[in-house]
Amino acid sequence: MTKTFHQPLSGNEMPRFGGIATMLRLPHLPTPEGLDVAFIGVPLDIGTSLRAGTRFGPRSIRAESVMIRPYNMATGAAPFDSLSIADIGDVAINTFNLPAAVKIIEEAYHGYLEHDIIPMTLGGDHTITLPILRAIHRKHGKVGLVHIDAHADVNDEQFGEKLAHGTTFRRAVEEGLLDCDRVVQIGLRAQGYTAEDFNWCRKQGFRVVQAEECWHKSLTPLMEEVREKVGGGPVYLSFDIDGIDPAWAPGTGTPEIGGLTTIQAMEIIRGCDGLDLVGCDVVEVSPPYDLTGNTSLLGANLLYEMLCVLPGVIHR
Repeated sequence: MTKTFHQPLSGNEMPRFGGIATMLRLPHLPTPEGLDVAFIGVPLDIGTSLRAGTRFGPRSIRAESVMIRPYNMATGAAPFDSLSIADIGDVAINTFNLPAAVKIIEEAYHGYLEHDIIPMTLGGDHTITLPILRAIHRKHGKVGLVHIDAHADVNDEQFGEKLAHGTTFRRAVEEGLLDCDRVVQIGLRAQGYTAEDFNWCRKQGFRVVQAEECWHKSLTPLMEEVREKVGGGPVYLSFDIDGIDPAWAPGTGTPEIGGLTTIQAMEIIRGCDGLDLVGCDVVEVSPPYDLTGNTSLLGANLLYEMLCVLPGVIHR
């Protein structure tokens, strides 16, 4: 099949599906057939433990992506010149039943991955990463993980429930979805439910980089270690927006002070260049808690930066 290379529309003109702007002014296509990369929205917020609103994340991220241009002037990346990319819309989830929604997401991604694509996901709360990883595992086997977050998301349960945005990576370990010796978590901070919360991760083989290790410094040297740790196989990149300090990203459900800066976020993503990324997501953007749109704007730019480090992207 001959691939079609879609360039974002010029100016502020936005293609739309169902009245919603598309990601990066790209065409909306009904399926991922013929694509290398597909932007997918998962508007879920029934896995949240405090403030809801992430069901509006995909729509707001798309709207705030209007100003992002095709060429990365810092790195020279030209993703639209070398990859076929489009927005294929949202997964039609069940907004009343979390286990049912998780099953729908998993089966949807299993179908998407029957095509040879890299899924780029607009969340949605962090529960969505579990069913995505299940589908990724069916295609790629165990994967390494670069996980940016204020929280480890390895609780055994939350309020008696095994499925929630704070249990995602405990379930992923139990189900054998991760190559635990190739997992790095960056930005963890604040308080835990037990004294051993972060140590559970370390016992699995994860490299845990608490936020305090990142204060007042460039993370470029850290990313040399990260590439060494997680390289050598397929890798999934999951970015919870609350990994960023709420001074820059207040629009999220569980904000924690003392977080990463937006500059450090870009260093982390650009530091993933050269990894075999098989999927990426930005989750936990909750637009009702940031009426300026700045958190959604950050989410859109992080997804663009992820696009620029995917395998096969050429540099001009």
